[in-house]
Amino acid sequence: MTLYIDPPTWPGHGRLWSHLVSDVSYDELHAFAARIGCPPRAFERDHYDVPQARYADAVAAGAVEIGSKELVRRITAAGLRRRKHGYTGG
Repeated sequence: MTLYIDPPTWPGHGRLWSHLVSDVSYDELHAFAARIGCPPRAFERDHYDVPQARYADAVAAGAVEIGSKELVRRITAAGLRRRKHGYTGG
């Protein structure tokens, strides 16, 4: 089981956020997120949004730190990438 998390560099709601993903399955992702206390509402299409204050908790629980581009590459290669509706690329 390997979960990945990118650095907390994404701004929103007055704080910085990371993305937590699995390159195996959504079941694995949901189980890990529940174990570290991520609420279900933090799940967005293919990842969990993790606030900067919880980043160290995710890493301590076993999430592997990787860059944002590598994170997207891994979930895309695994067939787990779900783009926003209406996304045209870029």
